[in-house]
Amino acid sequence: MVEMDVALICKALGDSNRLHIVMSLLQGEMCACRLLEEFSITQPTLSHHMKVLCECGLVQARKKGKWCHYSLNCETLAAFRQFIDGLVCCRTQDDKGDA
Repeated sequence: MVEMDVALICKALGDSNRLHIVMSLLQGEMCACRLLEEFSITQPTLSHHMKVLCECGLVQARKKGKWCHYSLNCETLAAFRQFIDGLVCCRTQDDKGDA
């Protein structure tokens, strides 16, 4: 089982730029240079976002030359999805009329 900090992941995904980065990485590994082009942000800003995503375990970095290549950590993503899928609202029959 992957150890994860759900609150840290939620905080990371709470930023729209980071959420879009994660969605872009669903297509596969991307070089930082490509992410910079896609998002029209500065390199320091991208570095900050990637640091947050790596620290919460959603993204992994691989150095190649002067660039980093980023990919999703599928184990962490699957564990987070399992956590989200487990959030089920249980309402009794009596509660249904109160909504």
